[in-house]
Amino acid sequence: MAAVKIDQYWDPHIIAELNGQHVRIAKLKGEFVWHSHQDVDELFYVLSGELTIEFRDGNVKLAEGEMITIPSGVEHRPVTEQETLVLLFEPADTVNTGNAQPNELTRSQLKKLD
Repeated sequence: MAAVKIDQYWDPHIIAELNGQHVRIAKLKGEFVWHSHQDVDELFYVLSGELTIEFRDGNVKLAEGEMITIPSGVEHRPVTEQETLVLLFEPADTVNTGNAQPNELTRSQLKKLD
């Protein structure tokens, strides 16, 4: 599977492009930063592991095979206790850390998997 080529957590890679959208794959572990995407909905689909999406008013836990769409402007933070593999669907120009200050997890130039 393509995930073996991803060496770092929170480092999304492009696996497909269509209609101005990216399909991205990422390995996650630990806590991401609180952020939102002002004009962009974001979809997470869990391929393996478990993912919690924290919201300011509660959390949503996702298991393998489950997905969530986060509406634009909604502040959230992905969190995992174990290594988790996800697919992300979002516009091609979407920066992973959204409106958060650029930090060590910000990826503006994404790699493509063959």
